[in-house]
Amino acid sequence: MTDAPETVRDSSRHSDLGRPAAERHVPVLLAECLDMLAPAIEGPGAVLVDATLGMGGHTEGALERFPELTVIGIDRDPQAIDLASARLERFGDRFRAVHATYDCIDEAVGRQCGVGARVDGVLMDLGVSSLQLDEAERGFAYSKDAPLDMRMDATSGPSAADLLATASEGELIRILRTYGEEKFAPRIARLIIRRRDEAPITRTGELVDTIREAIPAPARRTGGNPAKRTFQALRVAVNDELTILERALPKALASLRVGGRLVVESYQSLEDRIVKDVLRRGSSSAAPPGLPIIPDDMAPSLRLLTKGAGRADRAEQDHNPRSASVRLRGAQLIRDWKDLS
Repeated sequence: MTDAPETVRDSSRHSDLGRPAAERHVPVLLAECLDMLAPAIEGPGAVLVDATLGMGGHTEGALERFPELTVIGIDRDPQAIDLASARLERFGDRFRAVHATYDCIDEAVGRQCGVGARVDGVLMDLGVSSLQLDEAERGFAYSKDAPLDMRMDATSGPSAADLLATASEGELIRILRTYGEEKFAPRIARLIIRRRDEAPITRTGELVDTIREAIPAPARRTGGNPAKRTFQALRVAVNDELTILERALPKALASLRVGGRLVVESYQSLEDRIVKDVLRRGSSSAAPPGLPIIPDDMAPSLRLLTKGAGRADRAEQDHNPRSASVRLRGAQLIRDWKDLS
C-alpha cells in the first residue's frame, strides 16, 4: 500500500474493477517480508495475520511458500475482502478473511484461533492500497477526476467531501500541516473555505484546481504534483489512519507468541515514525544505566530484525514503482510484550 505515482488526470480512464486481483496488484518487497517472517511461520500449524490484506498479494505469496501456514487476513474495505477471497479461494480454509480495521487484531485472533491464542507472525503493509488508488471512483488519486470520497470502507463514515464541507479553517490547517506536512496549509485552507462558500467541493478535480491556485507558482514547478500532500492529509484524516496504527501496533505485539515476528512496511514519514518509536521502546531496557542485572520486568520485549529501515533497490522500484518510498522494519518478540514507555 502506498501513494500513487503521478499520472495525467483522466476521468475516462478504464476501471480495473473487472480484472482479477492477481493481475492488478504487485506486492511490495514480498520476498524480503517473507524472508524476515520465515523463521516464525514455516513450521506446522503456524498462523500469520496479514493485518492489511488489500488484494491479497502478500498473503498469496505466504500461502504458496509455506504449505502448512494459515493466514488471517484483515481489511476494512469490503471490496478488498471480496477480491482477495476470490484470489485465495484455492487455499481453502488456510485463508480466513476478517472485515475490520486492523486495530481489532486481538479480537480477530480471538475469534479465529480461540480466546487467549497467540499467532506466529503479523504483517502490516500500511497506507492506501492498489485497489483504492486504481479505482478512480474511490476518489483517492489526485491524478483522476472522481467523486471526492477517500473512505477505505465506503460503507461507513464521512467522506473527504463531507470533511471539506464541515471543517473549520483552523481544523483544515491542522490536518494539512500534521498529516501532509504542507507548508502552504493556511493558503490552501483559506481558499477551500472561500470556494465552498460559493459551491460544495465534491470532486477530486475541483480540489486539485483549488490547491494549484492556492500554492504560489514557483512552488508548483518542483516536487511533483502540488496536490499530493493535501490528498495524503485528507486521506489520513478521513480514515483515522495514524490513530488506528498507534492502537494496532501494541495489540499486534501482544497477539504474538514469544519468538513470533512483526514486519511492517510504511510509505510516509508519519507512519514510519510511529512504527520506529514503538519498536525502539520495545527493544530498549527500562533499567537505570549501569545496573549490573536487569530485572525481567525491565528487560526488552523485542529484538530488532532491521538496522534502520530497509528500502527497495533499483530493480524492485523498476519492477514496482510503488515501492519507491517503502520503509521496511521488523522485530522478534523475545518475551511477552510489555510496553516499557
